[in-house]
Amino acid sequence: MENPLKYLKTWKFWKELIIMTLGMMFGAAAVYYFLMPSKLIIGSISGFSIVLAEVFSRAGINISVSTMIFVINAILLVLAWILIGKEFGAKTVYTALILGPLVSLWEKILPYEKLVSEGTSVMNDPWLDLICFVLMLSISQAILFRINASTGGLDIIAKIVNKYLHFDIGTSVAVAGAMICLSAFAINPFRMVVIGLIGTWINGLAVDYFTASLNRRKRVCLVTDRYEEVRQFIIKDLQRGCSLYPMKGGYSLDDKTEVVALLTQNEFAELFNFLGRNNINAFITSGNVSEVYGMWNEKRRRHEK
Repeated sequence: MENPLKYLKTWKFWKELIIMTLGMMFGAAAVYYFLMPSKLIIGSISGFSIVLAEVFSRAGINISVSTMIFVINAILLVLAWILIGKEFGAKTVYTALILGPLVSLWEKILPYEKLVSEGTSVMNDPWLDLICFVLMLSISQAILFRINASTGGLDIIAKIVNKYLHFDIGTSVAVAGAMICLSAFAINPFRMVVIGLIGTWINGLAVDYFTASLNRRKRVCLVTDRYEEVRQFIIKDLQRGCSLYPMKGGYSLDDKTEVVALLTQNEFAELFNFLGRNNINAFITSGNVSEVYGMWNEKRRRHEK
């Protein structure tokens, strides 16, 4: 980045800062209301902080979970800087360090003790606590991944394992998560440790699902004699690019042109409305695409030019 101070004045910076803060608030709520009361230990820094806080408490040293989260994340960021280098940007530093304070904020806004009617957890069932926690945390992680940020913590451990033990990154995440889950033997019975391991695995699946859902696009293939009108609509009205492919009809052997474009769900609906309004007959197929690279994010720049 050539001029960091100039970047701080952009709307992109403040928009992403707001998204990161709201995403981390959502994740902190998942930790505070579902992980802490039930003492479920999922493969995350939050889970490891619960273990350490409980171990220190039994030794007569009272340290809050939020403080432990903050301290561990700070240590991991220093280790990452020393052992890995400068590959972690300001986003990771910000999200990793605000998790602990945000957990404390939820504690002040609405203590979970007020929501516990009976038993020791909000849902009064470890499996329901697990499902609620995983769903909320996975949504938070998917939102952060979408803007090239992360929650820090476990990601940092995974990268260190990846670099020095030469595991691939997926295996590194699994190893780091499993090690944290196994640390729960210090405070939890075998059954709760197994639930934590299952939760870690489900969390990975849920993150993949929500990330794919947020990034999903429609690959639309359209064949019509009035393809030029369709092309103009996609380029000028939808502000999207498209490709034209010459083709020959297998039944009629007529020369035709196929229009291919990547659209959001709303843009796909607008295209259908355009075809209906203008009585354009077309043969259309569409499929979901979960990842798009290249010029997709240039829409606003083209519009401004």
